[in-house]
Amino acid sequence: MTVPETLAARLAEEHRALDELFGRFLGALSAGEARAAAEAIAAFDDTLRLHTKTEEEQVYSAIESSKLAPPPAENEDHRRFRLFRLEHVQIRELSGMIRRVVTTAQDLVSARRLAGSLARRWDEHTAREEKEVYGPPHPAPLPPGEGS
Repeated sequence: MTVPETLAARLAEEHRALDELFGRFLGALSAGEARAAAEAIAAFDDTLRLHTKTEEEQVYSAIESSKLAPPPAENEDHRRFRLFRLEHVQIRELSGMIRRVVTTAQDLVSARRLAGSLARRWDEHTAREEKEVYGPPHPAPLPPGEGS
């Protein structure tokens, strides 16, 4: 499946915006600012949920089933898309867990422990998604007279 270039660009931009939101959370967490950390992780979590919903409706909707378990016969595209959807579930769960421990218990220690796992999963997921699903990056054209 080919993702339209404008949609791929928008979703990749959303990844960068989510990176910024998560960075704000990590900064507040590092500074021990519970209120700022709670606001930042809430913004990240809300935006993440909207973003993954968009991807699942507009990119991964070609999968015949909404189930995350593999069907008896599955082609490579369906397998890959199902696994990306499974990663969405895992990332949303981690984000939600962090949001709860920060906003409900103001437990920055637990949030810090979970944040590393979320950061790794998020970085790996978005890098693979942009490469394997959105397609190769489109480099900016060279200015006139540069290149061959």
